[in-house]
Amino acid sequence: MAERVIPLYDSRARVLAAPRPEATMSPAGHLQDALQRPLRDLRISVTDRCNFRCAYCMPKEVFGKDYPYLRHADLLTFEEITRLARLFLAHGVRKIRLTGGEPLLRKDIERLIEMLATLRTVDGTAPELTLTTNGSLLKRKARALRDAGLQRVTVSLDALDDAVFQRMNDVGFPVADVLDGIAAAQEAGLAPIKVNMVVKRGTNDDQIVPMARHFRGSGIVLRFIEYMDVGSSNGWCMDEVLPSAEVRQRLQQVFPLVPLKPLSPGETAERWGYAGADGRHDPALGEVGFISSVTQAFCRDCNRVRLSTEGRLYLCLFAERGYDLRALLRGGASDAEIAASLAAIWSQRADRYSEIRASLPAEMRRAARRIEMSYIGG
Repeated sequence: MAERVIPLYDSRARVLAAPRPEATMSPAGHLQDALQRPLRDLRISVTDRCNFRCAYCMPKEVFGKDYPYLRHADLLTFEEITRLARLFLAHGVRKIRLTGGEPLLRKDIERLIEMLATLRTVDGTAPELTLTTNGSLLKRKARALRDAGLQRVTVSLDALDDAVFQRMNDVGFPVADVLDGIAAAQEAGLAPIKVNMVVKRGTNDDQIVPMARHFRGSGIVLRFIEYMDVGSSNGWCMDEVLPSAEVRQRLQQVFPLVPLKPLSPGETAERWGYAGADGRHDPALGEVGFISSVTQAFCRDCNRVRLSTEGRLYLCLFAERGYDLRALLRGGASDAEIAASLAAIWSQRADRYSEIRASLPAEMRRAARRIEMSYIGG
């Protein structure tokens, strides 16, 4: 297994100035990038802090007690986030996901959700408004989140076995409290709930079947995610990647599965349904998903853009640099000027790292200074 390497640089320092086109524009509700991919999904990180220290995301060796988190003054205000979200919706975005760090650590997050819930897409409908959380604060906040206008949640949960789960979150947080949070979210109506499990070979792959057994028939969609080389601090190596095909094979030895069609273009997860006695999908048993960014790239349909908590726009989960939108917001730019900048940024986007990863020399992959997942969300 490859030796773990911890970086000594701060990738947040790598920033690009947002373009300032001479001609402003009124958004027409549809943008395409250089590979003809539309803009549909906006992911907004509302904090760079988290109360877990998962090794694949925020390992203690890097994110220790002296780690220099962003100052509150550096974060986008709720008004600034809402303004940008409104302009993204005018460009064709239909779904907004709040992420972190752990987004429920952001003070008064319910007020931001209330503000975003008043926005509308270009066809006059409310955007899909979701949030990804580690579930640690969900029991306490689920009802307030739903009352504020949040539609559903995705919960990160990497094991059912308490010892494995506490070892992975590295702060001794009990799995029972996350399960209580999921139950509270269901009761509050934050559905359909999705549960994401990052699978690392030799770490938690013995939890695949127990997780499936627990959520099968519950109305909750369990999704298995290949351990990815996001950021530079998790010591990623291919030896720890368990391909989705192998995960599915393990499941099919216990539960019959049948393939399901995608629900929407650009969907990251390949859907498989639990089969009933007749060999066909039984909706009452539910489904599972497989997100295979390492072994089966889905770049060609990627319609997502990511906004960091301090207002930098990233065009790919594996990006090395972001565009500084905060400078536009706080520099007096008009809505028309910011809209033109967003269009210029998206139109030149040609990112497809997952598709070309295997063709890159190993030294180039190791040398890349990609932004951390905890900074721009998953």
